[in-house]
Amino acid sequence: MNSYDYVIVGSGINALVAAAALGKKGANVLLIERNSTIGGCLRTEEITAPGFVHDVMATTLVLFRTSPAYTILGRDLEERGFAFADSPLPTGVLRADGSSVLFAMDRKRNVATFESLAAGDGAAFSREMDALGAHAPFLFALLGGKLWSLRTAKLVALEVWKRGLRDLAAWVGEALMPARNHLESTYRSEAVHALWAPWVLHTGLGPESAYSAAMAKVIAFATESAGCPIAIGGARSLLIAFERLITDQGGTIRTSTEAVGVFPGPKGRAAGVRLANGEAVHARKGVICSTTPKQLYQRLTAEWGPPPEKVLEGLRTFRHGKGNMQIHYALSGTPRWKGDPELAKVALLHLTSGLDGVSRANNEAERGLLPAEPTICVGQPTALDPSRAPPGAAILWLQMPEAPRLIKGDAAGILPTPPDGRWTEALRETYADRIEARLASHIENFAEIKLARRSYSPADLEAMNINLEGGDPYGGFCGLDQFFIWRPFKSSINHQTHIRGLYHIGASVHPGPGLSGASGFLAASSLE
Repeated sequence: MNSYDYVIVGSGINALVAAAALGKKGANVLLIERNSTIGGCLRTEEITAPGFVHDVMATTLVLFRTSPAYTILGRDLEERGFAFADSPLPTGVLRADGSSVLFAMDRKRNVATFESLAAGDGAAFSREMDALGAHAPFLFALLGGKLWSLRTAKLVALEVWKRGLRDLAAWVGEALMPARNHLESTYRSEAVHALWAPWVLHTGLGPESAYSAAMAKVIAFATESAGCPIAIGGARSLLIAFERLITDQGGTIRTSTEAVGVFPGPKGRAAGVRLANGEAVHARKGVICSTTPKQLYQRLTAEWGPPPEKVLEGLRTFRHGKGNMQIHYALSGTPRWKGDPELAKVALLHLTSGLDGVSRANNEAERGLLPAEPTICVGQPTALDPSRAPPGAAILWLQMPEAPRLIKGDAAGILPTPPDGRWTEALRETYADRIEARLASHIENFAEIKLARRSYSPADLEAMNINLEGGDPYGGFCGLDQFFIWRPFKSSINHQTHIRGLYHIGASVHPGPGLSGASGFLAASSLE
């Protein structure tokens, strides 16, 4: 009988962290992946031309670098070949008029930059970062810790004792502020607004969303201290290191192996996983599923019968956020950006007209429209890691976080709407042309260095990863009513399910999306 301590379904960052963390504690783990390679949203391929190495989906690893998981597993992964590549300029913004703001891993430089844009903005930024740093232990415990726990209850009680109930309530109220309110009330410069507004999109929010101000501050704090690193050689180097670590610990990884159900054992406990080939693998201690709620409760636990009413209600009200679009370029030479020559050094650059532009595009996508001027996130991997392309060549990584899952129209009134609202190859490419025109307008030599382009619509992303329903890379809408203690359901408690011995991890579970691996780490930390 195939038997393990834990069977893990899925192989994204949370599943890999869970497997490695459990293995480090001596558990015997089996990790099952339906695709031919592990990684989930971490995927590295030569998709444009030979020798050009692209991270197809996720690429920036700042959340992993700063995570508790990396604190525990980092040295093990580095010993197995993983390493970060960095730029001293982690991010920046480039606006339609050619003006730009560059953000550095240097507080003095950043203060001077903001002060040059508007008197007082540099001092305001320094105050904001100092205040966040002072409250960081409490804030990060809430953002990334186990919320339903005695430890968190004691932490909150301690904060009440230190601050007083009213002051703590005021702090919470400030933390729930939308990014627009925060930016407009804190900084005089519209250029500073434009720098931070696009970043809230990477948290599954928009500038008008509750708690998006806190996310913008956290991102500023993290990128200044830890940058926007990528993996040398592509995200696949991180996956290879995880694979080596898990197998070195005695664990097993099976790819091209689909789980079709979790089966019950004695006393109604999850006893293992049934595979598509009819095989049953047994779990002595538990089954861990890194999936969306729909995959877990409507497919993998179908043989258990209807779930409790509170789970059914959670499934009924659970909703996904916007879709995501990716575009990749192979270039024969280095891009020559118009304006500041240091733009070529920026790890992740945003193209936007500003705060209002981000709000408008986000709103259009939420209403099912193709944004007329989407926010364009431009990663420059070869600026950090030249090994990603042949000598003298380069690649660009583009992400558009404001893409409708189902299309109701074009905000620009130009592109036809598919009758069924679904993405087609033709629509994907014509919409990519719109994005390329804006990108090319900022790069002097774009036409002469462009070799190849590869685009992925939300539908393409879902086809690659079953958890990206509708192309949503965040595991579900990240608004306040579906986050923190209410993720994925209002009735959810940490990683527990209504089935004993069955645990839920992934982007759909607190602490939510991103490459921190925090969900998998928290689950593994509570298990033996």
